[in-house]
Order: sequence, then C-alpha cells, then structure tokens
Amino acid sequence: MSTITIGGITTRYEVLGSGPPLLMYAPGGFDGTLEKWSTIGIYAKIKPLDHLTKKYTCIVFDRRETGQSGGRVERVTWAHYVAQGRGLLAHLGIARAHLMGGCMGCCPVMAFGVMHPEMVLSMVLFWPVGGARYRISTHQRFTDHIAFVQEHGLAGVVAAAASSTKSFGGDPRGGPWVSVIRNDRAFAERFAQQDAERYKLIVTGMMRGLFDRDTSPGAEPEDLLHCDTPALIVPGQDGAHATSAARYLHECLPKSEYWDMPVERQTEDVTNARVVEFLDGVSAATR
Repeated sequence: MSTITIGGITTRYEVLGSGPPLLMYAPGGFDGTLEKWSTIGIYAKIKPLDHLTKKYTCIVFDRRETGQSGGRVERVTWAHYVAQGRGLLAHLGIARAHLMGGCMGCCPVMAFGVMHPEMVLSMVLFWPVGGARYRISTHQRFTDHIAFVQEHGLAGVVAAAASSTKSFGGDPRGGPWVSVIRNDRAFAERFAQQDAERYKLIVTGMMRGLFDRDTSPGAEPEDLLHCDTPALIVPGQDGAHATSAARYLHECLPKSEYWDMPVERQTEDVTNARVVEFLDGVSAATR
C-alpha cells in the first residue's frame, strides 16, 4: 500500500496488475475502501480484481473520508471525489484511463466523465446506486446523525466513533467523517471544537447535494446526454441499487451498453468476461 497527499488530504492506494490503466472507485457507500472490491456483496462473489489485473493496471484506493484516507469537514460533492481520482492519476503520470465504479463509486465516475472527458477512455458502471428507497434511506441516515449532534454535541460524535467500529452506513452517530475521527487524533480534537450549528448546515448541504434525486445521482442528465464516452452498465436489483437507476443511465448515456443480465446470473466467469470484453473493445478502438 502507498499514500499520497491530494489537495491536502491523504489518499491510500494500491496499483495491481499490468496493461492499460483502470481507475476503480470502490463500492461500499460511505465505507468505500479498496478492500471492498474483494469483500462485500456481489464483489466478493465475482472477484473482479482476480480477473481484471490479468489484463489491466488496476488502481484502487480508499475514497476520501473512508478507510485510511483522510478527510476535511466541508460540503463534499461529487466533484471532490473526482478531484481525488484525478490527482491520483496525475501522481502516477497517467493522462487517460478507463474508469470503473461500483455501487456509490459509480457516481464520481459519471461526474469524472462529464468534467474531464479527455481523460476518460471508458466507464464501467457496476450496480449503480439509485432509486427512491436509496434516496429515502440515505437521507434518513444523515437526518439521524444531525439529530444525534443536536442532542449530544460534536464531542458526543467523537465518543460514539471511538466506541464503535462501524462506518457511517452502519451507525449514523459517527457521521460522514467517522473514519478520520478514529484514525487521526488531531482531526478528532478539531472536529469536537468546531461550531455545531455550522457543522449541521454543512452536513445538510452535503446530503441534499449528493442525494438529490430518486434515480442515480452523480451528474445532471443534460450533461450525460452530451457525454460520448463509451460506457458499460451492469444493473443491480435491490433497495440501494434499483434497476430503474441503471436503465436511466442507459437512457442518458448515448454510447452506453446495458448488460441485461439478471442478478442471479451475474456469475464470476460470465460477468468478468463481459467487463473485459467491453474494456478490450474500447482499448482496441483507441490505439
């Protein structure tokens, strides 16, 4: 594992395999660590890194505010996550790369494709988050955190973070900066001393900005409709990864391929073969 500083924030990353570069925004919501590509849900089942690293240089990292990456209390937007990935590519001397996102990691991939199309060879959007249930549950998590701050203060948030090992998704008390609070004592001290009212406004704005629709967030549909980057969309089908969200992205992205494969048939061999086939096709076309 290696670390670099991007915009004043530490990023933990690893480079695996060889071949054309593939920047991978991890699944796991607000616990988007590089390990999640191998340890949770569908990703533990299909083992994408075991297959992709045979033909591609896979760049995996802890998203800011997760794992061993750092963070900053600010109204985080999708553009902040894009800046992290762009800074990592710049550090590695990579001008253009394929991008792959899993779960909530699809959102910054879309934003990256819209903001910096000259850097993006293709996008793989694997189980994009979205749907009404996802928006409602995510807003509830933020609302619960704000209510906890109202009752216990920011010192209470720091105490809750220390008393648990769960992420923001598993325990709203710790909030979006829970990993940084646990890993960085100086950050935790500053966190507890900040103005609670200002903090609540930041968190509210973050919630409303990131999760502002009942379909897949990340980029405006008007921008996606003008995005000519090739994309492969692999749909999920549950309360956090609505199939309707994946269909929406296919509707909006003019050069997208929708892999109409039921979740129960997304096996390790079949799924990885489809992803590699897509990446190989784009790589061959851009040589």
